[in-house]
Amino acid sequence: MELRHLRYFVAVAEEKNFTRASKRLFIAQPPLSRQIQQLEEELGVSLIERDSRPLRLTEAGRFFYAHAQQLLGKAADLKSMTQRVGKIERTLSIGFVASTLYGILPKIIRRFRTEHNAVEISLHEMTTMEQIKALKDGSIDVGFGRIRHEDPNIRRIVLREERLIVALPAGHPLTASTTPLSLKDLLPETLIIFPKAPRPSFADQVLAAFSDRAIQPDNILEVRELQIAIGLVAAGQGVAIVPASVQGMKRDDVSYMELGEKHTISPVIFSVRILDQSEELRKLLRLIYDVYDAENIPHVKEFL
Repeated sequence: MELRHLRYFVAVAEEKNFTRASKRLFIAQPPLSRQIQQLEEELGVSLIERDSRPLRLTEAGRFFYAHAQQLLGKAADLKSMTQRVGKIERTLSIGFVASTLYGILPKIIRRFRTEHNAVEISLHEMTTMEQIKALKDGSIDVGFGRIRHEDPNIRRIVLREERLIVALPAGHPLTASTTPLSLKDLLPETLIIFPKAPRPSFADQVLAAFSDRAIQPDNILEVRELQIAIGLVAAGQGVAIVPASVQGMKRDDVSYMELGEKHTISPVIFSVRILDQSEELRKLLRLIYDVYDAENIPHVKEFL
């Protein structure tokens, strides 16, 4: 059994169709079918129920799929980390969700560049789910996201919990309130959530805050990204719940109000490949905690 057999089987399991899997793998369908058949013969068990449409995995197939994913993830980790160790020029590729740019992340990046100018840094805006995929395929080395999504190949450290606030059009009646708003105050409003895809995303965190309190907004508008949501708020199309750091996006036509409910928060999560403990990542994590300490930002330290 070789790694290619695992890649072939995972593709078929995820696509639930040999034709789509063959296109994904850039091989013809007959050779793919033969490879899966040879894998089953070697294991002595059936992995796929071929009579079902779409294809379904047998119990053995589901077990094999879960462990094949882990093995492929570890192989990708090994390849990526070996390449990093072998490079003379040190590099650090960072993925981030847009909302973190309005918080402390830019200061962290500037300071890291200053203190470790031999390390070349590249930045890539992407959702949390895109970061997880990019980490596994080696496109990035670290991600700053917000979604608590577990993956056996990814180590996730919650850096801190950031409170959520409400973005409203300037002059909105709710901005006259002298006390923090409640989620119930927002029910008559059009709630603008983001990103629309891929899910799960920050949008699901916002909706969960309502469902946890057994309430539901009357109208929901899904948009692609944070900047569009804020633009629509400014245009009077609705309100949005955003991380408090978004207040750094200064606009005269948008007002921000606090939420009174407890536990209306969004985490900032540091994600790396499970086996990656490179010196660059260790330095970055130590620097983050130094900045948090200097800024008196509540956090719990956890090191690689």
